[in-house]
Amino acid sequence: MEETQKETQKQKIIDYLKTHKDITSMEAYDKLKITQFATRVKELEKRGWIFNKEWDYAINKKGEKKRFKRYSIDRVDNLNKMISENMEHIPTLD
Repeated sequence: MEETQKETQKQKIIDYLKTHKDITSMEAYDKLKITQFATRVKELEKRGWIFNKEWDYAINKKGEKKRFKRYSIDRVDNLNKMISENMEHIPTLD
């Protein structure tokens, strides 16, 4: 996969989470057409994005209980991080 496609997928994830509470890997595939969702999340985390990950459960068509993760972004933590990173270039008055 080309780097521009990966970047587009990462942006789709962030944009989706700005307007939705959370997302699962299955929802990422169904709604965003992203097959390597966990990989894109790890790449975003390397850039400093903070994700909350919670285990959830659902019953499949066979009646079996299945476990999966729900991902969300902590808006306050991410905002504070972005602010502190952007404040570094502002000179202080000493």
